Amino acid sequence: MVGSSPSTLVMKFGGTSVGTAEAMAQTAQIVQRQRSLTRRLVVVTSALSGVTDLLLSSAMAAARGDTTTYNQAVQTLRNKHEAILKSLIDDRSRQEEVRSAITLLILDFANLCQAIAILGEATPRALDAVASLGERMSVRLLAAVLENIGVTAQFVEATRLVVTDDHFQAAHPDLDATRMATRAVLNTLLDQGIVPVVTGFIGATPSGVTTTLGRGGSDYTAALLGASLPADEVWIWTDVDGVMTADPRIVPQATTIEELTYREVSELAYAGAKVLHPKTIRPVIEAGIGLRVLNTFNPDNPGTRLVSELPITDHHVVKSVTAIRGQSLITLEGRGMLGVPGVAARTFSAIASTGTSVTLISQASSEQSICFAVPLEAAAKVVSALQKEFFHEFQRKDIDRVWSTEEVVIVTVVGEGMKSTPGVAGRVFSALGDKKINVIAIAQGSSEVSISFVLRAEEVRPAVQTLHDLVIRKEVV
Repeated sequence: MVGSSPSTLVMKFGGTSVGTAEAMAQTAQIVQRQRSLTRRLVVVTSALSGVTDLLLSSAMAAARGDTTTYNQAVQTLRNKHEAILKSLIDDRSRQEEVRSAITLLILDFANLCQAIAILGEATPRALDAVASLGERMSVRLLAAVLENIGVTAQFVEATRLVVTDDHFQAAHPDLDATRMATRAVLNTLLDQGIVPVVTGFIGATPSGVTTTLGRGGSDYTAALLGASLPADEVWIWTDVDGVMTADPRIVPQATTIEELTYREVSELAYAGAKVLHPKTIRPVIEAGIGLRVLNTFNPDNPGTRLVSELPITDHHVVKSVTAIRGQSLITLEGRGMLGVPGVAARTFSAIASTGTSVTLISQASSEQSICFAVPLEAAAKVVSALQKEFFHEFQRKDIDRVWSTEEVVIVTVVGEGMKSTPGVAGRVFSALGDKKINVIAIAQGSSEVSISFVLRAEEVRPAVQTLHDLVIRKEVV
């Protein structure tokens, strides 16, 4: 485990870190060991792996009139939590206490799904109520497991700590209100030597209505709590040895990156690396506290340390290669677009009306076309929205056509040193050219921390492997 001993530390554990009896036992041991080193320790946990997906898919099935799915899910939820309960908690009275609490939460789930089935609609507010139940079960279980091994712990629902607006399914925290609530609740427990075990992912409006911070939001919860206390550091425990040079499923020889800047990891999070929630970085930067990514199943590995700045060296120009699958490239083109103000604004306003997020933008300098990437499943509705928005331009032939591709992949190379090293882009694209890999579109921000490009879906593996070879051999420099 990491040797440093911050006096105030927030540790977040993901779903795989608590998903089985073996995993939760390992997590409990990590907490127990760190508690002996850290005076004020806060634990944030996700739901057991697979539980949030099960909850949400059951609710959506209920909205379609399918009551069988959520009734089956009730038994699955009971079995998953019971297996850990029986394996890791010896005390019969504590066991029964946790079992009763989880049973009530499962009953809440069944009642919510029944209401959704009757209404025939799953509103965002209802989905947040359903999704929150996974974390609410998990904290009760983990706190009891810690108590069972002698760590004084108490579960805390983040609805008491994280104050948000009512933008259900992706709520925005009120930072000042969250800071006040967090300090009032957690400092009381920490001063008594208690380890608070807090639900990740969820918050509540000022009136107490449950919200969620978006999928993967437990990282964000940990950062918000760390910034609010404030903590000295936030550690994110996952199932890989920190941030990798590439996805090890594509590149088996991928290695852990020892240090990254916040800007680099922000680019990686946005570009598809699933180690950190993209919103995690901001509260940590603003609070000036440390952040580290660690592996629950290899706790002695130091993982990846995230810092504000790092010196640029010849060996660390490009640090990682990542990919976002399941994308479609949409192109709006026409000679009548040349020099016409407002085309781009209308384009992205139409996209926004569909609730779709654009993952990449590229425009020809001639202004005769704009292309951008969106999730594949959103392509049809985006094209339809653009056809409606530019109906008159199509009639006048000012815009010739709007069309979408089949699945494409966005590959991104990231490294802070790229902005001060000439020729990086040329060498990247030369390497792809040598492998006969065709680049469909390119985008690079003015920060020059990353270069993104679009490829056909079937070329992602050879492309990532080729670029990773360059990083490992340091030939990009």
